[in-house]
Amino acid sequence: MIRRVTSPALFPPPTYSHASVVEAGTRIAFLAGSVPLDGEGNIVGEGDPVRQAEQVIANLREQLRCIGSDLAHVLSTDVYVVSSDTAVLSAVWEVVEASGLSVGPHSSTLLGVACLGYTGQLVEITATAVVPDESAQGA
Repeated sequence: MIRRVTSPALFPPPTYSHASVVEAGTRIAFLAGSVPLDGEGNIVGEGDPVRQAEQVIANLREQLRCIGSDLAHVLSTDVYVVSSDTAVLSAVWEVVEASGLSVGPHSSTLLGVACLGYTGQLVEITATAVVPDESAQGA
């Protein structure tokens, strides 16, 4: 269903693939940005990008669960971090790696940005995922 591709002619990526190929007829979901808000709309981990990344991953898991998918079926992500410090970006990426998203590995872009939509928000992840065929899930 998903074929992960890393070109031997390009510099090998650390924990992601260059491309993900999905067979025709597969259901694809384009998820809105997962943000570090709790169920009441409050920022989780104010001032702490690692804690916010953990909440973002938890919220992404819930988005995927609601559509019948999971982290293993994520094809690609864009990880936005409010910082120009590569150490901060790396710390957030470690959360992404620990989540299981990089097991595929999926295709990803990690970006340092000036700001995000909510006051105090430091991390956001957008994702594209396969929604597995329901008949294949029981197999």
